[in-house]
Amino acid sequence: MSRRHAVTAGCALAIIALTLTAVPVAAKPPSAGAEAAPAGWKPPPGMIAAFQRDLKLTSEQAQARLLNEAHLAPIEAKLRSRLGAHFGGSWFAGTIAQTLVVATTDPADLPEIIAAGAQGEVVKRSYAELDRAMNNLDGSLPGRLSGGAVRFVDVKNNRIIVLTTEPLETEDLIQASGVDSSVVRAVQSPERPRLLDEVRGGNAYYVNTTSRCSIGFAVTRGSQNGFVSAGHCGKKGDATAGFNRAPQGVFQASSFPVDDAAWIAVNANWMLRPVVNNGSGGTVPVAGSREAIEGASVCRSGSTTDWQCGVIRQRDASVTYPQGTVFGVTRTSVCAEPGDSGGSFISVDQAQGVTSGGSGDCVDGGITYFQPINEILTTYGLTLVTDSNAVPPDESTCTGLPKNVTGVLNEGDQPVYEPTGQYYETTVAGLHSGCLDADSGIDFDLFLEKRNGSAWSTVATSDSPNPDEKISYTGMPGYYRYRVVSASGSGSYKLTYKTP
Repeated sequence: MSRRHAVTAGCALAIIALTLTAVPVAAKPPSAGAEAAPAGWKPPPGMIAAFQRDLKLTSEQAQARLLNEAHLAPIEAKLRSRLGAHFGGSWFAGTIAQTLVVATTDPADLPEIIAAGAQGEVVKRSYAELDRAMNNLDGSLPGRLSGGAVRFVDVKNNRIIVLTTEPLETEDLIQASGVDSSVVRAVQSPERPRLLDEVRGGNAYYVNTTSRCSIGFAVTRGSQNGFVSAGHCGKKGDATAGFNRAPQGVFQASSFPVDDAAWIAVNANWMLRPVVNNGSGGTVPVAGSREAIEGASVCRSGSTTDWQCGVIRQRDASVTYPQGTVFGVTRTSVCAEPGDSGGSFISVDQAQGVTSGGSGDCVDGGITYFQPINEILTTYGLTLVTDSNAVPPDESTCTGLPKNVTGVLNEGDQPVYEPTGQYYETTVAGLHSGCLDADSGIDFDLFLEKRNGSAWSTVATSDSPNPDEKISYTGMPGYYRYRVVSASGSGSYKLTYKTP
């Protein structure tokens, strides 16, 4: 197994410093995402406000993004499995993650990708090929700082990117590595990663009373309670104290560099809670550890800068700090500062990883990396503590939509436009929600169109093989209409909808 894909257990090191062209194809518009949340569902506390601040979204856009990500993630997982060796990567596109893009090396896969509700792209290299090239490059540039301190798989451009302050030097290193230079691109960047040194996720803890880090997530190992954090925060045997300086626990295992992971066992005075601090006095529940897709929103909780949000940029990144190289971390647009190390990365209510290091700050913005949580759990034999009552976004209900129309559609008929063959106008930006209900055994599809000049453009699509369809779209003021199409079968339908 690649050293970038498994946390190395038992590596206990103390640290010194801050303890190629793709072809897009879409035979029909890609799915716009999840539509309605279950009655009473609300986003985790503090997340909408953080999205408005960090991603520059409106409240409606932030909620739409969360629903879209929840709807499209299972589609991505199925396509990734079905494409197998052809899989070339996947990512969310659009301000509210309304498009899932899935790449393949085989054009014959495109109909299946499109039918599932994603946009297909044909690429030259599979993800497995890029991963092998990344492994080879890591073997040649593990200790370089100016000449390639950051390396990652760029699935959007089907290549490896090396960020460097010295492009010419790095090009020479790439040539010397033996890796096909057409697969790798050196990009000048001022990014100089550093570690962010300094039981609820995001809370502060102190190591040997001298340095401060942040708790990642509560875990158990058998009957022993504890939490995970960054490996550079301490080594096996180091004692910890809590945010209140009370005796807390002991590092049981630590890995840094190569990986940046650790777990700490706590004493009986510390009660585990399946939550992460949201920076405003509340908490976000931890429901699981399902890996988020590239382009998905993600938030970080830490003891220095509290709650910050952004998006996942790339996975499988390799980062060279002054203290050593860490492989297989995830690169994000979330900011962080010293003391945030080890803190929680979470996507909605799914644990993603623990903060490693980064560059920049939370005044001017920055880039931060996290060690994936599932690798830590597997390597150390840990169980994530989760909230069984956490309810994720769901598409099972269409209650609460105030407007409705009914109609009849036969297979082979021209599409029907609603409401009543016309359109509606909205004078404000906001969320458009629509739910189509047809009889069992019928496959009707639903499209939302917006008037652009003299033509209508499809802005959202729901075309599953089921009789019921749901659309959620955040748009600007203008004229809109729904288009109802019979993919197969004939019968009546009911369309309920809500306008901004």
